[in-house]
Amino acid sequence: MAFIRTLMTPLRAPLRRLIASWVEFRLIEPATDELDLDPTLPVLYVLPHPSLSDTLLLESLCRARGLPPAAGLCRAGEIALPACLALPSPRRHLWRRASRREEAPFLALLEQRRRHPEHEVQLVPVSVFWGRAPGKRFGFWKMLAADSWQFTGRLRRALSVLLNGKNVELHFGAPLRLGDLLDERGAALANRKAARLLRVHFRRLRTRVLGPDLSHRRTLIEGVVRSPEVRQVIETLAEEERTSRARLQQRALRYGREIASNMAYPVLRFMDGLLRRLWNRLYDGVEVRGLERVKGLAGDHTLVYVPCHRSHIDYLLLSYVLYRDGLMPPHIAAGRNLDMPLIGPLLRRGGAFFLRRSFRDNRLYAAVFNEYLHRLLSRGHPLEYFIEGGRSRSGRLLAARPGMLLMTLRSYLRRAAGSGQQRLAFVPIYIGYERIIENASYQRELRGGRKRKESPLALLRVLGQLRQPFGRVAVNVGEPLTLADYLDREVGDWRQTLGEERPAWLTPLVPRLGEELCRRINAAAALNPVNLVALVLLATPHHAIEVSLLERQLALLVDLQRHHPGGAHTSLPEGTPVEWIDQVVALGMVERRAHPLGDILVADAGQAGLLAWYRNNVMHLFALAGLVAFAFRHQPTHRLDTLEALLSPSWPILARELVIEPPASLRAALAEMLDLLVDQGLLERAGEGWRRPEEPLEAGERLRLLGQLMQPSLERGYLLLAVLLDAGPGELVAEELAERSRQLAERLALLSGLDAPEFFDTRLFANLEESLEREGWLWREGERLMFDERLRRAAQRSRELFDPALRHRLQLLTRRREA
Repeated sequence: MAFIRTLMTPLRAPLRRLIASWVEFRLIEPATDELDLDPTLPVLYVLPHPSLSDTLLLESLCRARGLPPAAGLCRAGEIALPACLALPSPRRHLWRRASRREEAPFLALLEQRRRHPEHEVQLVPVSVFWGRAPGKRFGFWKMLAADSWQFTGRLRRALSVLLNGKNVELHFGAPLRLGDLLDERGAALANRKAARLLRVHFRRLRTRVLGPDLSHRRTLIEGVVRSPEVRQVIETLAEEERTSRARLQQRALRYGREIASNMAYPVLRFMDGLLRRLWNRLYDGVEVRGLERVKGLAGDHTLVYVPCHRSHIDYLLLSYVLYRDGLMPPHIAAGRNLDMPLIGPLLRRGGAFFLRRSFRDNRLYAAVFNEYLHRLLSRGHPLEYFIEGGRSRSGRLLAARPGMLLMTLRSYLRRAAGSGQQRLAFVPIYIGYERIIENASYQRELRGGRKRKESPLALLRVLGQLRQPFGRVAVNVGEPLTLADYLDREVGDWRQTLGEERPAWLTPLVPRLGEELCRRINAAAALNPVNLVALVLLATPHHAIEVSLLERQLALLVDLQRHHPGGAHTSLPEGTPVEWIDQVVALGMVERRAHPLGDILVADAGQAGLLAWYRNNVMHLFALAGLVAFAFRHQPTHRLDTLEALLSPSWPILARELVIEPPASLRAALAEMLDLLVDQGLLERAGEGWRRPEEPLEAGERLRLLGQLMQPSLERGYLLLAVLLDAGPGELVAEELAERSRQLAERLALLSGLDAPEFFDTRLFANLEESLEREGWLWREGERLMFDERLRRAAQRSRELFDPALRHRLQLLTRRREA
């Protein structure tokens, strides 16, 4: 080996220049100007294993970026070591087993540092990936092309450099000082500790970037079918249906092939290049925020991404963002309707696995799917699914469906009961668009049109829209939820029930988990020019507003979020209100009409219908501000006590409808919001209370526009309570209450000239009824809904929010319904 190193010495310079000219970095993380290096201390770079190509690449990068040199020697006191070292790898020989792994080469430095504390050295771990292939047991690309979990030999690494030189990632670790490793136990132990810490770092990073090894698809499917859980179902069905076990086993294999993904590195590379061109053509940019929270977990947690579902683009967008930023793309749960010719095989090789909409009555399919999901999770593969079940046609975040969450929890408990504690974290993702490609289809379906079946022909129609402007996209990462911590908080003694197949606490916990994840998704909402303009414009009676007033109202909304954010990870748009309005006009979402006294922004009926979808994406951010503003619509003055009494019955119901986390203290939140509205000039202090300003008149108009945001939700609540109270206790079932309320809301919309089908969506009234039950205002006796005088008093108090004209209109509507 020494002879080979001596022979290679004169070749290092030309090889380094060759690699520098050939290689293109697709990712350097962190950026070289963000490295936390102490310029007064020598730097020793550490690679995970010996590699000439990695060393030469690092040397050229350090020269080009002005970093401490990785070539030559690193001198610290009396000791000089190569500036770039590698942890020793076990030596393998044909005639004997691999030798034990050698110790890390820092012993001399540590002994010197113990004797002379002034001779400090900082170790910088460096990982280089020539391509990123998820490991498989078979396949030509496994032998030839890219980095996987199996370290490469010299020939394969040379071919990898040649084939993947344009797709290289380099990751720097946080600097590690030798002094932090030393203690009273001596340098030898500190040397082993350094090796252990570095190997853990490198292993976690490889897990984050490459994911765990993938089994061959056929091997995985056969393992699923041979599992005890699936075999038990086959045995049971064979006896019940008097069917041969061989036939049932073949059916299970067919189900496995229908479900399983077939992730392939060439397809990931192809999709990365294709999607990069698509986003550049389709969007003005993709903004990603909060991904560092994911990277902190990816090395030692199984990640389950739970994004909101707004568009078919969601599938591709998140995988592209993760791959681009150095994370392993997840396996994605996709509806079987997407397993169509041409598209299905491509998605399957990109990591999609397919499931049927419902398989409650097919025990064998359910067993195969559960076992497949369990094997993905137990092996640490990142996963992605949409807890809403389907895309939101109204723009609101839909209620979480329990199916995938329940299966994930059961897999987690099964793994924890078997081989020990498994770390699993849910990662909520908010995806916000300035314009979606499904605009027209959503509006058609909201008006009662039939949902069209996905097909390659439909995809071709979508491709015809690529020349249209679609603005920017935001991908915001919410606060991750570590499942063990959540179970400790919500259940406490869950570990004592690990042996049970379905513990009593599991079923009621799943809806609470879904609600928590939905709140975390909404707490990461992204404000953009389109949804901001939609919030203001749709609050006007005729969907028209002076541009000057619109600019001030847009600035108000952003200031409210800046000082009192509606979510922990909410993001605000860059630029000015003038630029935001120009952007919305350029996207064709509104029309700007010139006028001698000042331009006016107008939305026709079609545009208003589209804007409602974008308004509903973010309306939850302004729930408290809108509710406080609405309270001053009828009554010009409020004290804090009276305002709290007025809003407290409505607030929990509204918070649940809009999927937000209620503040710990409504009173404190109200006081803070009132002071903020005073700072914005929309309210004035009046003795011990607050009042609506009489001058200027524009302040009153801006307060009215803000309060109008919550009026539709409050009107729906008013109508539902009117139907319920007029019928009396025990007279209605939940479905009848929702349908009668929907009919009234539809009539109100028609009489008001409101072209907004989502206003009278039956699901909104069903959720309202459920919220009343959660808060204890309603309960069931059998199927009948019961209530007492407490609900009547609360409803009477809530009616005081409405001004006499609006209250009269709603009362007239309900009385006509009774007649």
